[in-house]
Amino acid sequence: MRIAITGSTGLIGTALVRSLRTEGGHEVVRLVRRAPTAADEVRWDPGRQEVDTAGLAGCEAVVHLAGAGVGDHRWTAAYKQEIRDSRVLGTRTLATALAAMDTPPRVLLCGSAIGYYGDTGDRRTDENAPAGHGFLPEVCVAWEDAATPAQDAGIRTVFARTGLVVARAGGAWGRLFPLFRLGLGGRLGDGSQYWSFISLDDHIAALRHLLDSEDLAGPVNLTAPEPVTNREVTAVMGKVLNRPTLFPVPAPVLRIALGEFAGDVLGSQRVVPRRLLDSGFTFRHPGIMEAVRAAAA
Repeated sequence: MRIAITGSTGLIGTALVRSLRTEGGHEVVRLVRRAPTAADEVRWDPGRQEVDTAGLAGCEAVVHLAGAGVGDHRWTAAYKQEIRDSRVLGTRTLATALAAMDTPPRVLLCGSAIGYYGDTGDRRTDENAPAGHGFLPEVCVAWEDAATPAQDAGIRTVFARTGLVVARAGGAWGRLFPLFRLGLGGRLGDGSQYWSFISLDDHIAALRHLLDSEDLAGPVNLTAPEPVTNREVTAVMGKVLNRPTLFPVPAPVLRIALGEFAGDVLGSQRVVPRRLLDSGFTFRHPGIMEAVRAAAA
């Protein structure tokens, strides 16, 4: 297939482009927000609601991964607006442009997040659960709603509600590895909150599975089958890296350091991938030990 991707330079985008090209033999077009400098680049400008759809001609699929990092900066009012706008405006711009094409792609695979569900406590939560309350759930609802033009045009639209990706090179987990290697890792708060994780390899495989599964549309949770507590994550990180985990971070300290975002770090999300499993997807790293070992290798 000819596949277009936004956010191709991020952690997930980089790995997905490599996998599609080297393992799948697909042609990949990368949407960029500057003047194209390579033959595989196509310009788009979400702020001006512009997409060079001529460069997307012949694309059978579009994967939309672009968005400001949730944990990259302290949540000021300005940065919260950037988090929202980068997702909602970008998705609406892309979905509207694709819907207007003479021959639109067959599938639009949009990034989303399990932040949609908010704090689920110790309740196992699948795609049937309603949206939670708070900033991230509100962003996720608006983010997914922004793809409506594509859905109305008959484009199969899938929302990949992603959990915490276990990777050494980036994302939230990428920040944990250096701390644990230095022996400075520890549980966050009391450590009882659930973390719904997925290995980077499984995440990329799941995205490709969603592209190929013609009967899948709507939300699909991209998390490993069994979420674990932060306390369990801490123990596994210490064991795999052979380092002590003696420095728990108290909740008040996290709130001082992270501000409003600390509430989400300390929150619990026990999210399970019901639709992914029902569709026949097989995890390579279903457990936290396998996922961390794969990332540390």
